[in-house]
Amino acid sequence: MGFLVELGDITTYKTDAIVNAANTTLLGGGGVDGAIHRAAGPALLAECRTLHGCRTGEAKITGGYHLPAAHVIHTPGPVWHGGDSGEDELLASCYRNCLRLAEENGCRSVAFPSISTGVYRFPLERAAGIAVREILRFLKTAPTVKDVVMVCYDARTKAAYDAAKMRFRDA
Repeated sequence: MGFLVELGDITTYKTDAIVNAANTTLLGGGGVDGAIHRAAGPALLAECRTLHGCRTGEAKITGGYHLPAAHVIHTPGPVWHGGDSGEDELLASCYRNCLRLAEENGCRSVAFPSISTGVYRFPLERAAGIAVREILRFLKTAPTVKDVVMVCYDARTKAAYDAAKMRFRDA
């Protein structure tokens, strides 16, 4: 499979891990974070409470509970403040740390949402370029993780990730 971009609902993906675009508390929220917590059930929240939060750009892993995925990798993405506050590097760090955790936990397949492009207002095309670059770079050397899918909530998001994938494929 390699790297795919699909339109879908990340809570339905039967991958070894799905990534949660979490907030720093890891205690649930809106958007994909809320959807993952609702689908996984209350045991996910209980485990997240034991993790004592997570800093922006870092990642932590839990069980998947009622999700089809075995694991959830939680990563708080950066809030967009205009691009001069280290947002690009923090977002790249989210993808690198999630993939590193997946690798360390023996995951062969990982599904990502578009991190920080909702209420955190990271510009979609810019975020897509960072995500695709980090994922493709990681897949070149990853011994365990072999399949990554970017699960897009809507057609506009999918188009941005498809375009970024084409740019990096031709580079």
